[in-house]
Amino acid sequence: MNVKLKIWRQAGPKEKGGFVTYDVETTEDTSFLETLDILNESLVEKGEEPVAFDHDCREGICGMCSLYVNGHPHGPATGATTCQLYMRRFAEGETITVEPWRSAAFPVIKDLIVDRNAFDKIQQAGGYVSFNCGGAQDANAVPISKVAADEAMDSASCIGCGACVAACKNGSAMLFVSAKVSQFALLPQGKVEAAARAKAMVAKMDELGFGNCTNTGACAAECPKNIKLSNIARLNREFLCAKIKD
Repeated sequence: MNVKLKIWRQAGPKEKGGFVTYDVETTEDTSFLETLDILNESLVEKGEEPVAFDHDCREGICGMCSLYVNGHPHGPATGATTCQLYMRRFAEGETITVEPWRSAAFPVIKDLIVDRNAFDKIQQAGGYVSFNCGGAQDANAVPISKVAADEAMDSASCIGCGACVAACKNGSAMLFVSAKVSQFALLPQGKVEAAARAKAMVAKMDELGFGNCTNTGACAAECPKNIKLSNIARLNREFLCAKIKD
């Protein structure tokens, strides 16, 4: 199949960018990232600069393949990352628009690569638990209900790709932050630092320039790991309880 890739090209953070359209021959069973590989091979053969884009595992685990495809973070497939997107999703001769994440908090480094260090800084602000080291506890020493354990695991499945921020009209990171808060708030190990965690992570999120949440739900709709919107309600509850205690 033949498609046109309308790709955002930008030489650097301070350079002016623009779209460039390329004709690419691929197959329906080829993944989207492999199609970009095919394009880059042809560009290198012509002596042109290849398109810079992020990727690592290509198994839907790491979330580095953060591309805006035809107006959707990670592309039109639901519950999947860009590396899990296949060309069968597109029509013969279709023009596919490919952009980097749209967020002031994720500045463009080059072409389709953005700087997502802001998420690392939020995680460092409070996304951890402290405990005394020693011998490993027995697995049943701290009783945890299956409902809480399952919900904590679902929240922990967030890969921090940034699709929620890219989908949000305000560039809010509330879904990411709420998932990281929830995975600890639901477990007894996270209760000790619960108040400090909520305040620290929200403060860091605001400091880094992310927008406010207006509960439109676009973040959850585009999340490749189907993180629940109810996590935001839990984050608000944890934050308000911490402020009341103060």
